[in-house]
Amino acid sequence: MARERKTDLEKIRQQLRKMAFGKPNDCVKLALCEDVDIEKLDLSMLTEIKRSEKGTVEIKLLDRTKVLEQLAALADGGDDGAERFLQALVQGMEQEDDG
Repeated sequence: MARERKTDLEKIRQQLRKMAFGKPNDCVKLALCEDVDIEKLDLSMLTEIKRSEKGTVEIKLLDRTKVLEQLAALADGGDDGAERFLQALVQGMEQEDDG
């Protein structure tokens, strides 16, 4: 169980790093290009995209500051902080599934 938790924690850290330091190029490509293969795009930073009838495009990306705060909490909190973070993450996913 502890080994699985470490593996999950490392996956979370990798994803948070990707979100914190990644480039939004694919998100912009999705908004501006007509024929895009969505399967090949990295949209992990995208939170919302809107296109109006007039052609205006609005892209909302994740808040990097919050992602960096989560990374810092994982780094500073050690295993105890990581455990709390994982529990909060799982609870959030469960609430999303219920809602």
